[in-house]
Amino acid sequence: MKSTYLTVNGRSEGLYKEKGSKFIGVCVPCASAEKAKELLAMIQKEHHQARHLCYAYRFGLNGDVYRANDDGEPSNSAGAPILGQLQSFEVTNVFIGVVRYYGGTKLGVGGLINAYRTAAKEALLGARIVEREVFEWVRISFEYISMASVMNILKKYQLEMVDNIFELSCELKTNLPLYKADGIRDELKALESVEIDSIGTY
Repeated sequence: MKSTYLTVNGRSEGLYKEKGSKFIGVCVPCASAEKAKELLAMIQKEHHQARHLCYAYRFGLNGDVYRANDDGEPSNSAGAPILGQLQSFEVTNVFIGVVRYYGGTKLGVGGLINAYRTAAKEALLGARIVEREVFEWVRISFEYISMASVMNILKKYQLEMVDNIFELSCELKTNLPLYKADGIRDELKALESVEIDSIGTY
């Protein structure tokens, strides 16, 4: 399994003009369909006079969850070229919407494909693409007597600790780097009273 992925660090925009039509690409970090709906509503509000708002998104460690939408433009002339740029830049957990202000001259399917692709590309070129590490998040439960040993392992691997409860029975959440996860897990399991539950990989 991959232990890192590429994504964008924040919002960016790109612009393409053709025969009076204006295409504005908006690129935003996004990791769920619910968030994508919010972004669509936000961009629609910002550009309420635009004729079309076509979009694509790509989620997941390998970018295998994706969607493209033509919003009334000819089939595959808008959403697919936008998605193609996400694939070309090899980024995931990213949403790109492209708004079109119609300039009065039809561009034809070829012209539309080029316009939507270029606006998406310009938005990605303006973005800061970053590499993020993937972690396996786990919940560790243990008796108070094992506290010092558990803490030593967390310190040894510089693991962060969240949602911790330290009483007679203790519990905490931490994130294991994927490439070290099995080894750390084995060390923890070797301790007395330690139980580990996987929360998820992200």
